[in-house]
Amino acid sequence: MLKTTPTPPDTDPALHSRNPDPENHHEPTDRIPSAADIRATPRKPCSMFIVDPELDTESLLAHACESLASANVMTLDLADRTQGTSRNTLLGIAQVIMLGELAVNHALDRIDPPD
Repeated sequence: MLKTTPTPPDTDPALHSRNPDPENHHEPTDRIPSAADIRATPRKPCSMFIVDPELDTESLLAHACESLASANVMTLDLADRTQGTSRNTLLGIAQVIMLGELAVNHALDRIDPPD
């Protein structure tokens, strides 16, 4: 009688655990890296979004203030379109953004006091 299906490969785990050639031993690639592995990995910052190191503090704070003001407006606009707990969450986020904006404005006032 002819066999219509091929013989399956041997799936004995004991056969796969033995490594006769220590030169070709590789660790599994699906291993989750530890915190020590991550810290030991050299990092090169992406230059796509690097802030110009030559910018003065006043310019940096002015841009931060404008960004926070825009984020506040966007958050309040979104809060106007939502209801319930999501609206309350957005209003809380808007308040945190506003507090950050106030802190940046205060820092700007220290650099260049109003007359």
